[in-house]
Amino acid sequence: MATETEEPTLTVDELAARAGVTVRTIRFYSTRGLLPPPAIGPRRVGHYGPSHLSRLALIEELQFQGMTLAAIERYLEQLPQDLSAHDLAIHRALVASWAPDSAEEATRSELERRAGRALTEGDIDRLAAMGVLERAATADGHEGGYRLDPGLLRLGVQLLDVPIAHETILAARTVLLEHTRSAAHELTRLFRDEVWDPYRERESDPEQVAAMKSLSAHMQPMVVQALVTAFQRSLKEELRAAFGQESQSLKG
Repeated sequence: MATETEEPTLTVDELAARAGVTVRTIRFYSTRGLLPPPAIGPRRVGHYGPSHLSRLALIEELQFQGMTLAAIERYLEQLPQDLSAHDLAIHRALVASWAPDSAEEATRSELERRAGRALTEGDIDRLAAMGVLERAATADGHEGGYRLDPGLLRLGVQLLDVPIAHETILAARTVLLEHTRSAAHELTRLFRDEVWDPYRERESDPEQVAAMKSLSAHMQPMVVQALVTAFQRSLKEELRAAFGQESQSLKG
């Protein structure tokens, strides 16, 4: 098994054979920036290491989840540059299948057409605060359109007419991000300790590899549904406790 301290020793042909792709694919990924450049050895021969192999596996997993190459580029750009082969493998097994390709580019006119109404700058600010969209800047720093989540757009537009202060939306989003990040951290730790580490000890077994890929593909809907259900129940209980008491006090 490759260790994280291994020197890059694979030629491009050997890397392609190990990863199950063609040399042409590797060169294409390299030109798109999906793979870091190889270490250049004697006679100007490029050598690749475990991190290249793990990155190729991650790209394969992201494509398996239906992500386009453009979306994969954006995803990989957000990863730290110094991730080890082990870190990349964890992303492949756990995080990769939890990254839907939902962001879309839109001009102001396209955004308003999809929203079904004209949008003021205040509306845009509120939608951005809700995480529905973000402003995209051009190379000279000017506003160049928007990146939006089409799955959230309809709900966000409906909430524009609800009398909620901009600051309240930002505070609510902060609370949700902090707690969901904490839940994601704990789930990742649990998965790493109880599933991933035992799997690494048996990763030479083809059946274990197939089982891990299947688990990765099916974990997202299960975990998301569990989180949504638990949140709905908790929120209902909290609202009942908060406003039920207030209602009783008003009656008294």
